[in-house]
Amino acid sequence: MTLRVTFLGTSGAVPTVERAPSALHVNREGDELLFDCGEGTQRQMMTFGTGFGLSHVFVTHLHGDHVLGVPGLVQSLDFNDRERALAIHGPPGSKRHLRELVHVVGNDPTFPVRITEVAPGSVALSREGYEVRAFETDHRTRSVGYVLVEDDRKGRFDRRKAEEELGIPPGPLYGRLHAGESVELDDGTVVDPEQVVGSPRPGRKLVYTGDTRPTGATVAAAEDADLLIHDATFADDARDRAQATAHSTAREAAEMARRAGAKRLALTHVSSRYAARVGRLEAEAREAFDGEAFVPDDGDEVAVEFPDAEGS
Repeated sequence: MTLRVTFLGTSGAVPTVERAPSALHVNREGDELLFDCGEGTQRQMMTFGTGFGLSHVFVTHLHGDHVLGVPGLVQSLDFNDRERALAIHGPPGSKRHLRELVHVVGNDPTFPVRITEVAPGSVALSREGYEVRAFETDHRTRSVGYVLVEDDRKGRFDRRKAEEELGIPPGPLYGRLHAGESVELDDGTVVDPEQVVGSPRPGRKLVYTGDTRPTGATVAAAEDADLLIHDATFADDARDRAQATAHSTAREAAEMARRAGAKRLALTHVSSRYAARVGRLEAEAREAFDGEAFVPDDGDEVAVEFPDAEGS
């Protein structure tokens, strides 16, 4: 089951030749979601082949490098004869400003655009199999991060035990047991699901902070995350600048990942001062986090695997 992240924009507030402003495309089994929408996001989507089938946009905050792509994206969708509604979600107090961006320079899209505000702790999107929830972040304006968390999956079916120990013939009885239904065999023996089905298995968890200082709320949201995408604007040499601007250093992002027990850490929102030396950010993060820590380039794709990927 697909859960794929495409990094459309990984720069800090000032873009570079190699890095566009913040934007993240997520494909979850055909559901296309966009997190933040910096300037030129629609062009990045064309460049990196994500397509325009997205249904929801999740905005972390209203700074320009995270939202100035909204007018262009909406107009591009309109030019492509879109008819389906587009939902845009933002933090408390953002609805009026997002509406103004949608309708800037008199633009009036022919398809419905629905804008909602999501408070920390609330569910922004609920779909069969997963939810997108908002959590509190600490920036210089009203802001939220988002966590995509999947439902637990069914436990594994022990075919060997079913067939060899319990004498259940292969066939529809297996499906009924896996679905949680007890079955009766020809000799009158009743077999309960618990006898052949293991404990539920966790789904995947993907966390995107947007711009933020390190917070306990991030640690809580990212507990056991399969991929944490965290603000890592600065290296250690600019710790004071990170604090003054309400951003994080790569090392601080790594400490969040370590405390949360995350498996992988993507360092993003990279300041232009490190454009040619992102290895420094990776090295400092790896000193604080034993898992995989990396700085993605624009266009990089990352598949988020199940925690038990070897046998899932």
